[in-house]
Amino acid sequence: HVQLVESGGGLVQTGGSLRLSCAASGRTFRRYAMGWFRQAPGKEREFVAAISWSAVSTYYTDSVKGRFTISRDNAKNTVYLQMNSLKPEDTAIYYCAADSSYHGSNYVPAKNEYDYWGQGTQVTVSS
Repeated sequence: HVQLVESGGGLVQTGGSLRLSCAASGRTFRRYAMGWFRQAPGKEREFVAAISWSAVSTYYTDSVKGRFTISRDNAKNTVYLQMNSLKPEDTAIYYCAADSSYHGSNYVPAKNEYDYWGQGTQVTVSS
């Protein structure tokens, strides 16, 4: 069983930055591909970014490319989402997710392959 706890959300002005963290329990975190998703009010949850367990591969949704960076520190069982140049449309609850299935070192999961989820952290970008 994997527990994921997000932190780092908050209120920021347009153009500002935030860094989200997701701390994971379990000794096998280093073998999990990880992802970030978000859900805005009245909208479906959407994929934001993903990283392979080795950190060799990353993938982003088009709307955040060049602004967000996903990274991980396997020694700390933590995955990060650095968010720069934030826009009001980035306002959402952000969730981290883990894919606990075994994959190759550069595998990035499809959106429906994640089987553990955190509780989320609110990000609000004011205009």
